[in-house]
Amino acid sequence: MAEPVVIILAAGRGERFLASGAQHHKLDTPLGERTLLEHVIHAVARAGLSWHLVRPVGGTGGMGDSISLGVNATSTASGWLILPADLPLIAPESLLRVAEGLGEKPLVAPWHQQRQGHPVAFSRCYLPALRSLTGDSGAKSIVQQARARGEVLDLPLTDAGIIQDIDTLEDLRRAERIYDSHLRVQRA
Repeated sequence: MAEPVVIILAAGRGERFLASGAQHHKLDTPLGERTLLEHVIHAVARAGLSWHLVRPVGGTGGMGDSISLGVNATSTASGWLILPADLPLIAPESLLRVAEGLGEKPLVAPWHQQRQGHPVAFSRCYLPALRSLTGDSGAKSIVQQARARGEVLDLPLTDAGIIQDIDTLEDLRRAERIYDSHLRVQRA
């Protein structure tokens, strides 16, 4: 059977980022030597996972539409890790841990310090529900229903990168400080 695929959601307009004073789309913004989107793709590639980018020209009607597009384009996968493209500090090891969690439960929700993060992973049994998503609601209702049935693996991770999304220039500055401190540690 096919392996799970990471669906990288990059269809948003980044309006909060632009409203915070940015001059261009957040995913095209540099963080070190790569853009935010390139950091996410690089992490997925380093994890050795297959991925599909959802970034249609003109965007979509919302997160639900984006998830549905990605799942429909990869409908033969054994499952999907739904990953917003604005998490440039996510560790490849976290992606692997979430993917491996699908072997324990059909839905995996990663957590860091009492905050649910990304990617949330769905096994193939959720294909019809994910395909039917529309608008901006995302998959929150699917997670809530699965939780009520005891189908969710809550996976604690030490990686703050699963919750550090970039929505404003202030978020970007915080990510730059973290990124720079990691570089200094690696060079020492």
